[in-house]
Amino acid sequence: MSENKPLEVLSTIDLSEAQQEYIKNQVNNIHLTVVSAKDAANLPKEVWEKAEVLLTSGRNLPTREQAPALKWIQVPFAGVEHALEYPISSAPGVLLTSASGVRVSQLGEYALMALLALSHKLPKTIQAQREKKWLPNSSDVLMPQEIRESTVGIVGYGSIGREVARLLYSFGATVLAAKRNVMQPEDSSYNAQGLGDPKGNYFRRLYPIEGLPGMLKECDFVVLTLPLTKETYHLFDDKMFEAMKPGAGFVNIARGGLVDEAALVSALKSGRIGGAVLDVFEQEPLPPESPLWSLPNVIITPHISGISPKLMDAVVELFVQNLQRYQAGEPLYNIVDTSKGY
Repeated sequence: MSENKPLEVLSTIDLSEAQQEYIKNQVNNIHLTVVSAKDAANLPKEVWEKAEVLLTSGRNLPTREQAPALKWIQVPFAGVEHALEYPISSAPGVLLTSASGVRVSQLGEYALMALLALSHKLPKTIQAQREKKWLPNSSDVLMPQEIRESTVGIVGYGSIGREVARLLYSFGATVLAAKRNVMQPEDSSYNAQGLGDPKGNYFRRLYPIEGLPGMLKECDFVVLTLPLTKETYHLFDDKMFEAMKPGAGFVNIARGGLVDEAALVSALKSGRIGGAVLDVFEQEPLPPESPLWSLPNVIITPHISGISPKLMDAVVELFVQNLQRYQAGEPLYNIVDTSKGY
């Protein structure tokens, strides 16, 4: 990039006027073009040809021929599986960055809500309310498994898992965590100040993914926060659910494809798992015929654990910091290893 020539930045995500002005005021010497596009083919040829930086949902990427100058793609999600479906995301000379760390506050709150709901037997309480039934022996039937002094296993110790751990630490829970590389307990990815566990202070023990069965047998609750890759597809199958502590609670705020839903249904019906809060599914929307809908020990939400009215402002803040780093020749936050998928 020439020192005098403006950096050509294209956003195919709708940005408010205030967000556009913020980017222009915080980043010097850029030319920002905002064009909403659901399909790359709908954008004029000259728009693609000039773009060096692209802010996109990851579902409308161009070909290399359409965007010969493109060097960096920023997506507004922690998961990048949709962007990786397009060859340009892993093309030589193109960086792909995620928004890991942006949604940790709302995802952490959702996970905590889910754990409290399971610990205080909320599915049973809701079912009794629907049936207009005052449960006999309610102090026994609804006896909570208190978060304090419980053991919670977090599978995937990235920015989201670390924020869940931070919140649980304040409740007095014991946190066990599993991640791919246990030799790197610290986290250098993007995070808002005061959130997460960048130094690795909030877990009792760290397990490799291969050691999951040993971790699961100790956990009263299990929370999934890891990315979906070829290696993690259906990670939670019959064998993994069988390894869990009998009656444990299960929360998935990551990706539906991590879980073999038939195995999950079986574990829930048998009581092997005491209950589940599920925000993500292999097929979305979840089909009406899915048995998950009718299980009394399940709470279902429609992939809303990461939403917030302030979400796009947070994405823009990350994008601004990465633009500043890009212009300064510094490493960007959240560079994706496209060979691994995260």
